Amino acid sequence: MKEKLILHIIPPIIAVVASFVVGGIFIFAVGQSPFHIYGVMFSGALGSAYGWGQIIFKMTPLIFTGLAVAFAFRGGLFNIGAEGQLYIGAMLTTIAGYYLRSLPGVILVPLCVLAGFIGGALWASLPAILKARLGVHEVINTIMMNFIAYALISYFLVNHFSVPETVHTPEISTNAYLPRLSLIIPAFASSPANFSFLLALVALYLFWYIIFKTRLGYEIRAVGLNKDASRYAGISVPRITFLALSIAGGFAGLVGTNFVMGYKHYFEEGFSLGVGFMGIAVALLGQNHPAGILLASFLFGVLSHGGLVINTYIPKELVDILQAIVIIFMVVFDTVLRDLITAKRKRLARGDGVS
Repeated sequence: MKEKLILHIIPPIIAVVASFVVGGIFIFAVGQSPFHIYGVMFSGALGSAYGWGQIIFKMTPLIFTGLAVAFAFRGGLFNIGAEGQLYIGAMLTTIAGYYLRSLPGVILVPLCVLAGFIGGALWASLPAILKARLGVHEVINTIMMNFIAYALISYFLVNHFSVPETVHTPEISTNAYLPRLSLIIPAFASSPANFSFLLALVALYLFWYIIFKTRLGYEIRAVGLNKDASRYAGISVPRITFLALSIAGGFAGLVGTNFVMGYKHYFEEGFSLGVGFMGIAVALLGQNHPAGILLASFLFGVLSHGGLVINTYIPKELVDILQAIVIIFMVVFDTVLRDLITAKRKRLARGDGVS
């Protein structure tokens, strides 16, 4: 239990601290004080209700994509297709919100959310089938599906469903809007943070419940740890592979609730800005656990908004550097700690560590 706790907590902490140290070196190299810049960054991001609202808005899609990557990871799969899955999901959310506009909000809002989940799940199910039935590696498939999603949505948007001279769709029905968080927290009045964040918290709980409290979750974790042993125990590895990747895609498909239903109220080409790929970093730093994903998405939300705050002092690309360094250190320290623990276990097994 102690070793498990160390593996889950120590690497992320070391990775974050080390990344800020290295980032401080970059800041010093451009002639600024790291302490001053970091102070401005965190005070600007966390020192006002507006800053907190921006952080919540930016971390919401990261939670969804982090869950999309982590859920697949739990099943031993590497889902790099969250960007395409969220794109398809967001478009189906928009279509439902536009064409079903006559429905009352109490029905239309859940339908739009469901449409997004189904869109992401269906898009992920294609590489899932290829993986489950033919053994084709999901990394290649999910990457390629991203480009297909971009091209397909771009064609559909330009030729059939865009407002003239724009790259966005018509607005969805007002009945499909998600309220802003300012409805319950007036201090967020100038922030785009909306009820999609509450949906993200529900998604975190569902991830935890499915993975740790259901038979399906047990089978997903078993397959992720050892496919051969799972197969020997009677678990259908192809079925679990298909379900794990498809449900992961469904989580990614919920990203559209934040932008389409809670913010702009239409689908806009390029709206995701790579948040699907950032989900990989969130899942890695969060150790594929819902609590870790929540904390990791908060960190990246702070960095994202903080980068805008310090843009007048240093290039905002520093945030990209920090994010990249966090990932690198996370992988390195996680691997080193696992190797050390494995070596310790081997010594104990041989009796070398017994006095």
